[in-house]
Amino acid sequence: MSKAKALTLVGLLAAVEVVLTLTPLGFIPLGVTKATTIHIPVILGAVLLGPAAGAVLGGVFGVLSVLTNTFQPTVTSFVFTPFYALTPDFSGNGWSLAVAIVPRVLIGVVSAYMFRALARFSKSGSAALIGAGIAGSLTNTILVMGGIYLFFGESYAAAKGIAFSALFGVIMGVIGINGVLEAVVAAILTLALGRPLLKAFSRPS
Repeated sequence: MSKAKALTLVGLLAAVEVVLTLTPLGFIPLGVTKATTIHIPVILGAVLLGPAAGAVLGGVFGVLSVLTNTFQPTVTSFVFTPFYALTPDFSGNGWSLAVAIVPRVLIGVVSAYMFRALARFSKSGSAALIGAGIAGSLTNTILVMGGIYLFFGESYAAAKGIAFSALFGVIMGVIGINGVLEAVVAAILTLALGRPLLKAFSRPS
């Protein structure tokens, strides 16, 4: 793929991230919870263009998360932005940027390398796409929730109205339920969108 074509694709996928962030299309209702789809363009970019492009698109996702939580805050937005404080005791800081951005950058890196590893054993590429979708989605969920627990555990628990001693169980529940459902959705969408995109962008320019 030419450099110009790759840059165009990165720009297009970044624009899709913005649209998903600003509209209900970024979340799929799944009964008791909602699965985010904002990380799907990151995974697709990683699959099509490699870890560097995936990291850039993940960075875009992270910055959008910071902006959303700054200008449309919820009770726990301080864990994603240093520019918002619920009270002096519940305020964001530099670790907020780490929680919001680092896991999202790693979505692209992990997805790309998972796809490359599995593509060696998958002639059709389907298993590699599914694996990339699952790995990217779980990277996001596990690292974000882990970062919240590590850097904001007590204040996050207080803001949610639960005891800190119960927070680990709550976070494991989020990973086990919401995280798994999001991983399934990511696998399905990555396979459905990735196959035609791989065919289209693997053709000579």
